[in-house]
Amino acid sequence: MTPAANAGGNQDLTSTRKGAQNSGSGKPAKKHNSHNRKSNKNSGTNKNPSRQKYAKRVDEVSAGGLVVDKSGTKGLLIGRLDPKDASHERLLWSLPKGHIEDGESPEQAAIREVAEETGIKSEITRSLGVIDFWFMASGKRIHKTVHHFLFTEVGGKLAPQVTEVDDVAWFPLEEIVAKLAYPDERKLIAKSGKLSQ
Repeated sequence: MTPAANAGGNQDLTSTRKGAQNSGSGKPAKKHNSHNRKSNKNSGTNKNPSRQKYAKRVDEVSAGGLVVDKSGTKGLLIGRLDPKDASHERLLWSLPKGHIEDGESPEQAAIREVAEETGIKSEITRSLGVIDFWFMASGKRIHKTVHHFLFTEVGGKLAPQVTEVDDVAWFPLEEIVAKLAYPDERKLIAKSGKLSQ
């Protein structure tokens, strides 16, 4: 007796199809189709695709930007160690920025965050624009919106924020675009026109 095609095991479906040309009703047998449906149904870990879990969406809003020094020739960037660098030496340079707290305007948050992350006090000269992007963190889909401003240094002492920043440094304005690690920030600064007054 030949077992049915869907009886289990690793039976050769080609031989089953050849041996079951007729189901007795005058129509070709469809055992191989039901076998495929059964395999597909049980092949995934989620047995009910309509109940698939999606990552929770979280919206975050931040503010920051580029501080130009008193001489009008250098811009301030923060450096964080690249988590993908096995040597733990490569820094990813970016614009200082951080979350907008309750009751703060983007401008207030930007000035506060720049001071916290870099030690430099500054004043806003103008808006540079807004960037938004998506990323995954802790199993959540984060939609981040960042308000960017151009600042002028007014005081303070250069010092990286111990808990969040690995380094801070001034770079010649003409090198800022090349130093920035993230394409969105490079593009924003590249199209910003004159950065000094």
